[in-house]
Amino acid sequence: MPVLSSDQVVGPYTVEPPILELATAVLLEGDKPWSAERLPLVKGRVGDRLDQLAVRLGDAEWLDGAFSAGDLMMVSVLLRLKPSGILDQHPDLAAYVARGEGRLAYKRAFNAQLAVYSGKPPIGP
Repeated sequence: MPVLSSDQVVGPYTVEPPILELATAVLLEGDKPWSAERLPLVKGRVGDRLDQLAVRLGDAEWLDGAFSAGDLMMVSVLLRLKPSGILDQHPDLAAYVARGEGRLAYKRAFNAQLAVYSGKPPIGP
């Protein structure tokens, strides 16, 4: 797989596929005899994308300067990694996710999405 330069990692469409692959490997393939060999490869791909994202983010608070819809999307994608502990290996990205989760706009978007799936009206701000 070609390695992207840090300026090419600009959205969740480059980070999400290996994260979804990791979920598949753990949840659906974890009981397969070849799973133990495959899992480190999948985790490596996730790690590569996170490294590229960390370089892209650098010392900035947000991906494009000000908080944007791109940050909403990226935070949602990265949250999928919390149970795996992989996000903890990237403190800069864990802090980015925490900043995003703390934003009122993120809370509104998350609550609106949750309402769609739960069938209940949005709660909170």
